[in-house]
Amino acid sequence: MKNYQVHKFAVAPMMDWTDRHCRVLHRQLSRHALLYTEMVTTGAVIHGDRQHLIGFSDVEHPIACQLGGSDPAEMAEAARIVAGFGYDEVNINVGCPSDRVQSGRFGACLMQEPDLVASCVAAMKEAVDIPVTVKCRIGVDDQDPEEALDRMADAVFAAGADALWVHARKAWLQGLSPKENRDVPPLDYGRVVRLKQRFPDRFVGLNGGLQSLEQAAPFLETLDGLMFGRAAYHTPQILEEVDRRIYGDAAPDVSPWEAVTRHMGYLEDQLGKGVKLAHMTRHMLGLFHGRPGARSWRRILTVEAIKPGAGLEVVEKALAAVSPAGFEVAAAE
Repeated sequence: MKNYQVHKFAVAPMMDWTDRHCRVLHRQLSRHALLYTEMVTTGAVIHGDRQHLIGFSDVEHPIACQLGGSDPAEMAEAARIVAGFGYDEVNINVGCPSDRVQSGRFGACLMQEPDLVASCVAAMKEAVDIPVTVKCRIGVDDQDPEEALDRMADAVFAAGADALWVHARKAWLQGLSPKENRDVPPLDYGRVVRLKQRFPDRFVGLNGGLQSLEQAAPFLETLDGLMFGRAAYHTPQILEEVDRRIYGDAAPDVSPWEAVTRHMGYLEDQLGKGVKLAHMTRHMLGLFHGRPGARSWRRILTVEAIKPGAGLEVVEKALAAVSPAGFEVAAAE
């Protein structure tokens, strides 16, 4: 468990968002943050186009793959495949509340079956040498969060889970959409702190509603890690500060201008492979949030990246609209 302490900050797995293009961009901003894939089902990993589904670039390390499933044998087989691809961690989704996930008997509905989740953990630990972790809610529907979270933690830690990341909200399997489940159920950070008090020697990380490092960093006095989702995606300035503020890295923060410059080589390589520019630049829209020229940056990327044949010149044009003088200063430093 001690080795897992290096992952004090993570970018949460987010469907349709944390694809490989997003992760490479985030890696330009932080050397140390743990990056997660979108959730991928065990069936897709075992039977689908693996390179398309879980392929990644070496620059993305440290990187974790999140699996959705509930059959221990299939979870073990998928974990072996994930480990063979070179991932640094494999994670079990026990938090997603969508109807599709429920019909597949995985995600948040598994909060009602902690022993089954533990069986998956045990099978995966037997199959791979990389850390096996779990991401869950504090409960679902009418469950008592005190009892439900304790039961899940007791089961998965006894089975050998290396870490438990907790989204500090309930999930309502009936009556709320997946989007509403990210906002409507109240946050209960104190419940996660109490769980950590029960497991002082186990890794317990916090997820859910974290908006800034100023707000979240104090939780590291009692918890082991912070996992940011939408805030890190929409306002990547958070990632610019992570290495210094969370990991104590003495290197200067990476400016968005520097990040874009670093990212150009990746964009060019992917364009050469036939990837459309808009599939990559959609993740870059928030880079200059709150900075002069941010609106122009977003407008140019949004309007021009979708045009047939759009290439690096679109990104260069957008970059010129966001204070070129500031970029020259940043580059000089």
